[in-house]
Amino acid sequence: MSMFRYYAAKPKPEAPVAPKAVHTNFLRTGRIARAEDWIEEERRYLSAAEVAKRTGIRLETAGRKAHERLNRFHHGIRFPEMIFHKTLAQAPHLGYVHVTASRTDFAEYKDVSWGFYIANFSARISENIDVEIEGAEKFFHHVKPGYSRMYFAVAMKNEQDGEIRHNVINRDIRKNGLLFRTTDPKAALRNVLLLGARNAELRRIVKAIG
Repeated sequence: MSMFRYYAAKPKPEAPVAPKAVHTNFLRTGRIARAEDWIEEERRYLSAAEVAKRTGIRLETAGRKAHERLNRFHHGIRFPEMIFHKTLAQAPHLGYVHVTASRTDFAEYKDVSWGFYIANFSARISENIDVEIEGAEKFFHHVKPGYSRMYFAVAMKNEQDGEIRHNVINRDIRKNGLLFRTTDPKAALRNVLLLGARNAELRRIVKAIG
């Protein structure tokens, strides 16, 4: 993916204020300032690090709002807040945020660990068994950088690497570990709530979402 150039948007004009007291300035300095009122602010380009920081703030804000909405649905369905994000190295205005994680029974699989994510782009999820979500550029294929969002949940498992335990994609559940992927926020809400519903009555309530 080619590198982008980013610049800071000119701030929106504030409410009109009283003009400068030109005569007072003249008495104080002996001159009347005009140029600073007319020189347009130069466009300031942002570094990749600055863009990534701004993107991260937006992503984590979206993640917290999503988590709050999930936990407001029903007192019998609760999720831990586990907010962290990653941006794409070659396009730091794009990234994803981890919202929450839990365990559930999924299809014929029992006690499956999973994580729920929101991305500010749409893409295909890799089925390459050597790729994990931390390697985002390889995990996502055909990234569409338009104004879109993608919601997805991935099955996870712990693997031991010497003395270190890693949380990796559980590819025993589908090749890419994907439990669901959608661009519809209402469908995402329903799917996550179904994963968090512990009994048939709660699942019935969730399925009734219009």
